[in-house]
Amino acid sequence: MSNLAALIADDEPLTRTLLRARLERMGHRVVAESASGAQAVEAAIEHLPDLAILDIQMPEMNGIEAAKQIMAQVPCAIVFLTGLTDARLAEQAGDLGACGFLMKPFRKEEMAPAIEVAVRRFRHMKSQEDEIAKLRVTLESRKVVERAKGLLMQRDSISEDEAFKHIHHQARHANKTMREIAEGIISGA
Repeated sequence: MSNLAALIADDEPLTRTLLRARLERMGHRVVAESASGAQAVEAAIEHLPDLAILDIQMPEMNGIEAAKQIMAQVPCAIVFLTGLTDARLAEQAGDLGACGFLMKPFRKEEMAPAIEVAVRRFRHMKSQEDEIAKLRVTLESRKVVERAKGLLMQRDSISEDEAFKHIHHQARHANKTMREIAEGIISGA
């Protein structure tokens, strides 16, 4: 898993330099570095990273708040850096979709697995969100078709099967979706 566009946010310049060097050795591109959570959000919006490595304790805005804003605007895999073993912070980070953690001081051997897990978890989460969105559209389409079938059954005194076939035939003939035909039937009623 190489060639990710990465954002680094940590208020310690030495940590940023170390992260940049290690990420670049792993084959990733560091597209932005930030010293605060607020800067990280701005950089994420501007650079659209695949991965954000955020220190939890930063000035202006902590890493958890920055991650919330990044995930709401330009979702990406998130790895948190922390020197704290605060269970509450870990829980907050997990609740917003954090994909990985690195405890400071971290060893270079820990970075690659943390990043790989974070990216895989993010992609899986994104895939699930996409599937849910598709299912919602499908469900809404079915509701519209069912409503149109009911109107046809009532208006034309036909069976449910005949109403379905009518909508299906019109959709094929007009090269439209069944939902589009159903919406036309509903709006005409």
